[in-house]
Amino acid sequence: MPTTAAPLPITPPPFTTARLDALPLQPAYAEEMAAVLADPALYGFTGGEPPAPAVLRARYERQCAGSPDPGERWWNWVLRVRADGEAGGGLAGYVQATLRGPRAEIAWVVGTPWQGRGYATEAAQGLVAQLAAAGGVREIVAHIHPDHAASAAVAVAAGLGPTGEWEDGERRWAASVTPPPVP
Repeated sequence: MPTTAAPLPITPPPFTTARLDALPLQPAYAEEMAAVLADPALYGFTGGEPPAPAVLRARYERQCAGSPDPGERWWNWVLRVRADGEAGGGLAGYVQATLRGPRAEIAWVVGTPWQGRGYATEAAQGLVAQLAAAGGVREIVAHIHPDHAASAAVAVAAGLGPTGEWEDGERRWAASVTPPPVP
């Protein structure tokens, strides 16, 4: 008898990596995340500027409410570094996925003070694994500025490869997801 997969929840489940807790986004994180995202250098490839806490809170409220398109899910997590392997460290960045049917478009940002420690790679790998386990995702996509070597390295480590497609001056990177085995 054919079955229909249950719709994905609006709020994503949390996940963990060796050093990070990926926590579902909440507006209460806005003030701490504004500090994480405060360095103007973070916006060199993407444009924009550091958001004020109130602006970030309003954005998080919209994101947490979910997409107005019922066929789309906005999954957003903040990244908390575990202090000495325990919960309770500070926030260091975020990962996100926009899910449309079998495709998930992902992105990651790690604040400047936490860069160079492998957190972005660890978070992106964890995100890809989380999406593969969620079921229904068959393709993962990211868009990366051609001069952003660090993000390209993160994409490769997460299993994505560059394609010949471009959007708004960024190269499309993609990976196929193998469906989990049926029990």
